[in-house]
Amino acid sequence: MMIAGFDLSAKRRLFCKTMLCQMLVLAASVVTATTEAQPVDFAKKPITLVVPFAPGGGTDSIARDLAKLLSEKLSTPVVVENKGGAGGSIAANGVAKAPGDGHTLLFVTSTFATHAASDPKSSYDPLKDFTPVALLGSGPLVVVTSKASGITSMKQLLEQAKKSPGELAYCTSGPGGINHLAAEMYAQAAGVKMTHVPYKGSGPATLDLIAGRTQVFFSTVPTIRGQIQSDKVNLLAVTSKERSPMFPSVPTVIESGVPGYDVSTWWGIVAPKSTPANIVTALNAAINSESPALKDRFEREGASPFYGSPAAFGEMLQNELQGWRKVVSAGIKLD
Repeated sequence: MMIAGFDLSAKRRLFCKTMLCQMLVLAASVVTATTEAQPVDFAKKPITLVVPFAPGGGTDSIARDLAKLLSEKLSTPVVVENKGGAGGSIAANGVAKAPGDGHTLLFVTSTFATHAASDPKSSYDPLKDFTPVALLGSGPLVVVTSKASGITSMKQLLEQAKKSPGELAYCTSGPGGINHLAAEMYAQAAGVKMTHVPYKGSGPATLDLIAGRTQVFFSTVPTIRGQIQSDKVNLLAVTSKERSPMFPSVPTVIESGVPGYDVSTWWGIVAPKSTPANIVTALNAAINSESPALKDRFEREGASPFYGSPAAFGEMLQNELQGWRKVVSAGIKLD
């Protein structure tokens, strides 16, 4: 840290001795404050990165890429632990009660906010029970259908949903998740009714979609990208306001006749609320460090990486909660 404003001019030489003493005192206080603010080498044992979804989904895959990065940067093993179910509550509750020493972290997605916003009896509070560490990136969802459904466009989806209310079944990774609320937002905005079929994770949901047991999925790109490439599902639209560079020929839901529809998902890391600021700073620095592999991973998934402070992530998380609570209060069906 630089100390400025102490340039000694001819006029001020008379006060040299006094000013020098003041400078020494100030410098000492700055050094002390700077030392206290520095990240600490806290990682003395393996770090557990808890993922609130079943193994095999897109979120789990990104979490494992991040675990490799953290392991390299912190020089300690980072173990991924999957705890799916209850809309992420099982994993969230466990991490919230863990010691705030930086050795237990929660990998969160937009579902972390949507579940809390949609469930008035949610057992965790994203703002009161956790401290934000870092936002990793964000990107659109995609609307896909099973091959067995015969639906290859949003126009056909809308026509089928209106023709036979409730007949089309859409799968999700669980009640109150981003897949769920995104589909319900669409149904509400388009004036149609579809049947919700929840699963314990996006992996099982994808398997049943491919098998034709459900027809529609508002999925994250990491979850369904492989199935799109192998032509196992039909890609209808992206949920963002603008088209995705990954799928430039695929229309947005807005272009497909639903004005104002704009939904994105995101990925981040939070820690127990009691985690000290210097540990949070150390974790944030490690996550934000240059990682071509993780950056390329996000870009391959049609998402944009994010590099920012814990405070920036905290502000975004608060805005997400407020926004989804407004959506839920507008009458979205949650069961």
